[in-house]
Amino acid sequence: MNLRDATLDDAEDIVAIYTPIVETTTISFETVAPTVDEMRGRIAKALETHAWLVSVDDAGRVDGYVYGSKHRERASYQWSVDVTAYVRSDARGRGIARALYVALCERLAARGYYQAFAGIALPNDASIALHESVGFAHLGTYRHVGFKLGAWRDVGWWQKQLHEPFEGEPAPPGT
Repeated sequence: MNLRDATLDDAEDIVAIYTPIVETTTISFETVAPTVDEMRGRIAKALETHAWLVSVDDAGRVDGYVYGSKHRERASYQWSVDVTAYVRSDARGRGIARALYVALCERLAARGYYQAFAGIALPNDASIALHESVGFAHLGTYRHVGFKLGAWRDVGWWQKQLHEPFEGEPAPPGT
């Protein structure tokens, strides 16, 4: 398994992983898959202040990815980050997402983020097990928060502390 920072050239492989998730599952609450150009924009934005990592298989194709993004808009949330991981369907169960999450959390901590949050559309036992295996703890559940594929869906929220809080104001994150 080869982990590295994503590049804009990875967008096509990432869209190939993500499109069936958007179109056929409730794992993502998007209802229309992004284009390759839209994904390039998302990658560029995440790389500016957070991180986007990929796992590349022996053939040089992206087989998984993980990224951090802004948690909320208000300034006081700037030290918190939302995280997301996806793995190509034929590469699941090999520890790719776990390795990506470990690397991502290290990168985000180094960039000055203190808390990471993951929203998981429920039910999703595999995603819950993944997040808890890398130190996320369940916070609570938004009940019937989204409607997709003909039914109302719940989203559970998990949190992982990346740094111990301390007295005084921390430096701005993302640098």
